[in-house]
Amino acid sequence: MGQFQLPPYPNMNLSWMDVSDNHFDGQLPKNIGTILPRLWLLHLSRNAFQGPLPSSIANVSDLERLDVSFNYFSGEVPEEFLSYCFNLGVLDLSYNDFHGQIFSEHSNNLTNLEVLNLNNNQFTGTISGVVSKCFNLFILRISNNYMSGKIPALIGNMTELSAFDLQNNSFEGQVSCELISLPFLDLSHNYFSGTLPKCLTLELIEHIYLQGNNFTGSLPNAFLRALDVRDNSLSGNIPLEIGSHYKLKVLMLAGNHFSGFIPSQLCQLNKIGLLDLSRNSFSGSIPSCLGNITFGKTGVNNLQFGSYVTFLGSLMHDSPMGLDFQVQGSLLEKVTEIKVVDTYIPQDEVEFVTKNRPDSYKGKILDIMFGLDLSCNNLTGEIPDELGNLSSILGLNLSHNHLTGSIPKTFSNLAQIESLDLSYNNLTGEIPSELIDLNFLEVFSVAYNNLTGRIPDMKAQFGTFDNSSYKENPFLCGPLLAKACTSVGESPPSPTKSKGHEIYPLVFFTSFSVSFVMFFVTVITLLYINPYWQQKCYNSIRYCMSLCYYFASENLKRLSDNLNR
Repeated sequence: MGQFQLPPYPNMNLSWMDVSDNHFDGQLPKNIGTILPRLWLLHLSRNAFQGPLPSSIANVSDLERLDVSFNYFSGEVPEEFLSYCFNLGVLDLSYNDFHGQIFSEHSNNLTNLEVLNLNNNQFTGTISGVVSKCFNLFILRISNNYMSGKIPALIGNMTELSAFDLQNNSFEGQVSCELISLPFLDLSHNYFSGTLPKCLTLELIEHIYLQGNNFTGSLPNAFLRALDVRDNSLSGNIPLEIGSHYKLKVLMLAGNHFSGFIPSQLCQLNKIGLLDLSRNSFSGSIPSCLGNITFGKTGVNNLQFGSYVTFLGSLMHDSPMGLDFQVQGSLLEKVTEIKVVDTYIPQDEVEFVTKNRPDSYKGKILDIMFGLDLSCNNLTGEIPDELGNLSSILGLNLSHNHLTGSIPKTFSNLAQIESLDLSYNNLTGEIPSELIDLNFLEVFSVAYNNLTGRIPDMKAQFGTFDNSSYKENPFLCGPLLAKACTSVGESPPSPTKSKGHEIYPLVFFTSFSVSFVMFFVTVITLLYINPYWQQKCYNSIRYCMSLCYYFASENLKRLSDNLNR
């Protein structure tokens, strides 16, 4: 940790300064723009700078790239800076404590600005200023702020815009086709409403995240790589055409009102990695063909959009600024431009519930995360044996349904699985002992079923589970449970011969006959001795006979009438 020091006199030759990923703290010197007036790149990210952004930065008129992300800067962005830095192409203020409105009416048009990242600050107001003054933006990220209002119609004039991230704000209104045609769109956790536009069918669209809004209506037929519409109010069936979406890698439909059968067309999604249909009203059986989905067997499927990303990764791997090879002239300028743009491209981030907790998977980890969640529906029938073919899957959740039958022994083939939840169903039979071969299993639950027999041996991963994995299965037995096993297997109680407690048929019938005769003799004797009881018994028998007579005559009359018709 230490203060960031500047030379005492202006340096007219320094054009590039990158002090990111250090331990500088304190305030940035107020005269930085006076001492270093010729900078075109200034990177201060991932330090501990605090306080306001010096207004003297406005003196650096040639500044093209400014990155102050992941610090503790606060206050408003200086108006002078936004008015005089005409050449600014990349501005990253993310992960600080800036507040106020960005781009007021007095700000000049920043026609060269291509990347604007304001994520994780405390900015307020609307985005109308951004849209009207930065119409050449390629990437616009404003997530996790306090901005509100509707998205201006002028967004349609931003023809270069390819990535738009507004998640976790208070925006509202409907989503237009001008907005939905972007390759990457994240509007999660706002207050957008209305139906999803039909233009979702455009092939230009690749990544759309609409989780946690108020969208209604049905799910359009969309050609995407990633679609997340969790926690809305969508309804209807999954379109049968979804099987033709060969690019689809992430499909998250949880927390809506979808109904009907799970279409077998989902089995045609050969590139799918995460499939979440939980918390809906799907019914019927689980399609056995789901076991044919590769879930990663065909290799890594990169979610990043843009063909230049692959080129960039091979060209500039592990280079701090991608310039550790001999590149000159216009190629140097172009490669640097590509590198900067690639740095700020939003990474796909998906929250998936596994191991009994919601975890976020971002970027490259999504290429190796495979899961299937069908929990909290109305599914019936037996679990298909074919699901055991999902050898690459890491999480499988079938809990809170009405599934019956036994646990497939083929589940022992789920070699990579880390979380298996079959709780809250009507499963019967024994827990397959072969499951102890699942070496990566961290979470296992078959609670609240009707399973029988001995629980798996406490070996390998099964030695780490407690009784909560098996609770409310009254016929299970084993060392973790209150019921001890008395034989190799336990089954539901049935008439059995237990040593020391045998019930011989002859003894039983003899005892029953003697008891019945004694009871009959006692009743006759009491009636003979007491005339009052005789009369009460006679009246009761007579009353019962009268009821039987009237009941029989009435029903016979109705039956006769029906036959005559």
